[in-house]
Amino acid sequence: MSSTPASTSSTSTETAGSSGTTTRSGGGSSQLQTSQGNTTIADGVVQKIAGLAAREVSGVYELGGSAARALGAIRERIPGSSQTSGQGVSVEVGERQAAVDLEMVAEYGVSITELARAVRRNVISAVEGMTGLEVTEVNIAVNDIHLPTADGADQPPAPERVQ
Repeated sequence: MSSTPASTSSTSTETAGSSGTTTRSGGGSSQLQTSQGNTTIADGVVQKIAGLAAREVSGVYELGGSAARALGAIRERIPGSSQTSGQGVSVEVGERQAAVDLEMVAEYGVSITELARAVRRNVISAVEGMTGLEVTEVNIAVNDIHLPTADGADQPPAPERVQ
């Protein structure tokens, strides 16, 4: 190996592996592809991580568009069926990168821009931290606002009309 410096960016380093090959780290490398083997992560894994991370953020009422929520409500009533945690979450996963699309319902009164920023930050942190994939984008579609009286929990019971 020559002693001339490598002409790479300042965030990239080169090391000689035990087999004499050069491995780059930093600057776009992946911990998933090493000289000892490759690790692949299924789309469903990234989808679950992103969905759970989005739900952790205060101000997110639920994930999914109106059709996905209606299908989820029907699925809940069928014995033996399982609720998919990917409802409202779609992902594209490559060898080193992932992109996430979220559909969600926000709580009334929450700043949507601040909510989107917090969700994006939490999803990126969770996916990158757990998988080693670089998250290239998190697209968020806010499809509805949840009003406190919409679920009936904050309303007094309606008086009986017939006695």
